[in-house]
Amino acid sequence: MERNGKRLPEKDDQFTLTSQVQNRDGWVLHPLDEALKREAGGKLRTLPVRLLFNDPALNLRADYSLFDRDTGRPVCVGNGESCRRVGNEGVEGLPCPGPDTCRFADGQCKAYARFNVVIGDSQDDTLGSFVLRTTSFNTIRTLAARLQYFSAVSGGRLACMPLELKLRGKSTTMSYRTAIYYVDLVVRSGLGLEQAIEEARELDQRRQGSGFDQAALDEAARQGFANGAFEELEEDVPAVVEEFYPEAAGEGAGDPLAGKAPTSLGSKLEAKVARAANG
Repeated sequence: MERNGKRLPEKDDQFTLTSQVQNRDGWVLHPLDEALKREAGGKLRTLPVRLLFNDPALNLRADYSLFDRDTGRPVCVGNGESCRRVGNEGVEGLPCPGPDTCRFADGQCKAYARFNVVIGDSQDDTLGSFVLRTTSFNTIRTLAARLQYFSAVSGGRLACMPLELKLRGKSTTMSYRTAIYYVDLVVRSGLGLEQAIEEARELDQRRQGSGFDQAALDEAARQGFANGAFEELEEDVPAVVEEFYPEAAGEGAGDPLAGKAPTSLGSKLEAKVARAANG
C-alpha cells in the first residue's frame, strides 16, 4: 500500500519473509518465503523456529520507543524506569516515567519489540536470524510469557527447544469485533512438550560435546546490545515510523491495547506471567 509516494506497512493474516534487499516495489521476498508457503499449501500462518540465545531477554527486546517523525531516527528508548534520549549533549541517560506520563513523548511513545528467530533447522547460517518487529502489545506480552515458560521447563535450554511461531486471531469489543492478529510461540507441530524438552536436552549435549559455548554467545550478544546507543538500522527506521504514526484515521483500532501502555513495560510483562502461572 502507498500513500503520498511512501510504502506503508500492511496488516496481514499471514507471515511474509523478506530479504535485506529493497527495490522499487519494496523489500524483496526471501527464498524461504515461497518454499514455506508452498509447503503450507497457501497462507503461511506457522513458522518452525529455534532461538539464538538461552536468555529470554536477548531473544525478545522490548522497550518504549519514540521516533522523530521527520528524520525517522530514534529519539528516546526506555523501559519504564530509565531511558536513553538524544539531547544537546548527545545521548543522555534519564529517568523513564513511561509513555502515559512522559511530557517529552507527548503521547507519541509506544511499546516496541524485536524478536530474533532462526527459521527451520538449516545449517547454512547457524547464527543468522530473522527479526520480527512489532508494536502490538498482545504479541509482546504473549511472547514474553512463552519465553519465560519454555526457559523454565527446559532447564534453561531455550536455544535448543524446537518451537514454532503461530499467528493467532481474535476479536474483542474494543476491536469492534474485527479480527486482530498476534504472534504466539508454541512447541513445534507434531511434538508434545516432553518430546520437545528431550530434543532440547539431546541437542544441548551434542553442542557441548562439539565445543559450542552457548553461555559465551549469550554474553557476546548482551555486550553487543549494550554497546549501541540505539538498535534500529537507518534503513529499517522509515517502516517503523510509519507503523508508529499512521496517517490513516482510526489509528490503533487493530489492537485493543493500543494507546494503553503500562507505566513500566517490564513490570507489566512480569505481572502477566505471574497471573498466568497462578491460574
